[in-house]
Amino acid sequence: MALAKFVDALPLPSVIQPVEHRNGIPYFEVTMKQVNQPLHRDLPPTTVWGYNGTYPGPTFETRRDHPILVKWINELPFEHLLPVDRSIEGAEPNQPSVRTVVHLHGGRVRPENDGFPEAWFTKDFKKRGPKFLHEVYYYPNCQRPAPLWYHDHALGITRLNVYAGLAGLYFIRDEHEESLNLPSGKFEIPLVIQDRSFYPNGELFYPSQPDPLPPVSPFPNPSIVPEFFGDTILVNGKVWPYLEVEPRKYRFRIYNGSNARFYQLQLSSGQTFVQIGSEGGLFEKPVYVNEIILAPAERADVIVDFSKHKGQKIILTNSANAPFPDGDPPTEDTSQVMQFHVKKHLSHKDKSDVPDILSCFERLTPTQNTPIRQNTLNEETDKFGRLLLLLNHMGWSELPITETPVNGTIEVWELYNQTVDTHPIHLHLVQFQVLNRQEFTVDQSGNFILVGPEIPPDENERGWKDTVRANPNQVTRIIARFGPFTGIYPWHCHILEHEDHDMMRPYEVLQNPNFNPCIPIPGVCPDDSFTQCCHEDNEHCGCKAHHDHDESSSHDESSSHHHDESSSHDESGPYYHQS
Repeated sequence: MALAKFVDALPLPSVIQPVEHRNGIPYFEVTMKQVNQPLHRDLPPTTVWGYNGTYPGPTFETRRDHPILVKWINELPFEHLLPVDRSIEGAEPNQPSVRTVVHLHGGRVRPENDGFPEAWFTKDFKKRGPKFLHEVYYYPNCQRPAPLWYHDHALGITRLNVYAGLAGLYFIRDEHEESLNLPSGKFEIPLVIQDRSFYPNGELFYPSQPDPLPPVSPFPNPSIVPEFFGDTILVNGKVWPYLEVEPRKYRFRIYNGSNARFYQLQLSSGQTFVQIGSEGGLFEKPVYVNEIILAPAERADVIVDFSKHKGQKIILTNSANAPFPDGDPPTEDTSQVMQFHVKKHLSHKDKSDVPDILSCFERLTPTQNTPIRQNTLNEETDKFGRLLLLLNHMGWSELPITETPVNGTIEVWELYNQTVDTHPIHLHLVQFQVLNRQEFTVDQSGNFILVGPEIPPDENERGWKDTVRANPNQVTRIIARFGPFTGIYPWHCHILEHEDHDMMRPYEVLQNPNFNPCIPIPGVCPDDSFTQCCHEDNEHCGCKAHHDHDESSSHDESSSHHHDESSSHDESGPYYHQS
């Protein structure tokens, strides 16, 4: 159906406020609800799922080293808004149709507060997944200021819950960033880009079968699809919106919140983006680029200067193929994201600035002794003949856990992509850096043969990241310092259809008797240091707050998936597991 573009103003998510303080820590409550929300002038209100009843959810504005508590509450219906495939892991017929668990994406948090896929819960917490531990989550915010986000992560239905609307923004800020004199206040604007499709009555369309169907009978109905690409682009929950801007500098926090669609963003005016950060916060120095590629879950922190474009209308365009990189080019509709209407006059003089040095930055460099983990991205078929994406040829629940970095140590992970598409690989807990990429082939014995030189990361990929594009026929190398917490975390493809079937694996950060995260590591910038997680306000990981106020936290842990002894925290012990 044809919808007029640029007729609705860009909405801005509200900022959530705490309902009270517990032991001096701000305490928030967020309720997931089904609501009807207008997404376009010419569409009837659409049924969506929203945090606190809004899509996207309200924005958290937090401070570095100042923890918060959040109680996530499920008041969604018992039946799902979208077609649930009961043949995939986590969504079997004996599981509730509607299950939710919230992941703070990019957050440095302990496993029990990470939003583990099997820590799900249903309406009023009546049913709980085998890894459910407590109702109230503790977020220490002991990390570099960054554009995090929160979204659903329930095993087997993540793609559906996020598509229904369960996503929102979470900013960590500090005094240093505020001292830089970047555009701020009403001149700092989040842009959450997603694609959707609609029925004429305004309801969300999500396919219930692959097209074409694999030739296997009987075939699951509904069935998961390989990827989802909508025919309509939304920003902040509004279809093809416009934004009135003054002829001055703006800071845009751009998120790719789509299930599977990549974006290759440019401005129709030919302007340059000044990119100042990525998922893990500010770069060391600004980077000037003409286009920005964002895979699902990648973020870009950019400055755009409209001062020389008074009175113009400028379109934010997209040229990314779907699937990326070698799929179909965007249609006339999906090649347009939103429009900027540049006013002719300023409300007041623009005194903002983009400094030459943005932040302290530690460059991780491998040594001869740095462990290297070889991981593969694989494309297979399941018993129904459907596309099955795997990591290291293993599914989510297959044992043993094969990736086991030791707390406080640096590792290089190699991602050998043997599929035809680019996959955005996301590691929970850590921020990492991209080292390089390199072409490879496979010999008759199945060995990888490296071809050609190492390809350095793009200039705007050289900051801290939590999601990396692993391109086909290339090995992508990333480097991370694992910690400061121990326990089991997911790593997965952030194409949500792939994550659900079955491109997600657990990894475990092992205890290290020779490492104390409360002792500074030489060369580490203060806002990256693990030691900030040892702040006296944090030393009990909020467990006192949990156990004073969260009667559900005594839930039986004996059924924990993967036999994770390390995630059952000592209520009286320190913030970290130490031997």
